[in-house]
Amino acid sequence: MKRKNNLLSIELGVLILLSSIVPAHAQSAGSTVVSLGWARIMPLSDSDPLTVTSIAGHPVNQVQAGSSGAAKSTDTAGIVIEHYFTDNIGVAVAGGYPAYLDLEGRGTLGKYGVIGKARPWAPQVILRYHFLPAQSKFRPFAGIGVNYTWFTNAQINNSTFVTQSFGPGGSASAHASSSWNPVFELGANYQFDKHWAAGFSFSYIPASTNVTLSGQTATGVNIVSKTKLQLRPITTFLNLSYIF
Repeated sequence: MKRKNNLLSIELGVLILLSSIVPAHAQSAGSTVVSLGWARIMPLSDSDPLTVTSIAGHPVNQVQAGSSGAAKSTDTAGIVIEHYFTDNIGVAVAGGYPAYLDLEGRGTLGKYGVIGKARPWAPQVILRYHFLPAQSKFRPFAGIGVNYTWFTNAQINNSTFVTQSFGPGGSASAHASSSWNPVFELGANYQFDKHWAAGFSFSYIPASTNVTLSGQTATGVNIVSKTKLQLRPITTFLNLSYIF
């Protein structure tokens, strides 16, 4: 009887030890993890000087010396779905609800403040390598991937800028080009339950866009200006994850 009790105590101790180290649903081969959270997007932004390329259809290429612009920081909800193909390697698809990105004037355009805005769409596919064994609760990771960025609802919404650029009764619209970009990512997850984990990550995308500003005077004269806007967003993502 004493021997049986000793064996039972040993087995119980082993089970308790294993349960404290190995979550029932570790982030391992075959797991799928869905993460929802808050993303802070902080562009390292600037632009080339604004260049008037044509007036009434005639090329002019007049550089507006000292003019520039930059995208402002914004916040949005984010989602990441990752599938683990091995204990250490996963592929993540990341995106978010696209908040408007404000474009503010700088240099000679700084007096206008925010000149326009656009809604960016920037889904990402990222190959991740997770460090430490799958049974570890804390697992840092590094990732590299690809992003496609495009813009919708681009607009000029500063009436003072429009009036001073195209005269009383003038109007203006904007277009921003799309682009493919690499993605670089660092982060970590902490699994505190068999199904739940919390995570934090940084990502960087060296993105840029060509902005075309099309204006029209009250008399119908079309004026087209262009600039290259560097976005280069650093994004922090704080999230809560569910492990399937």
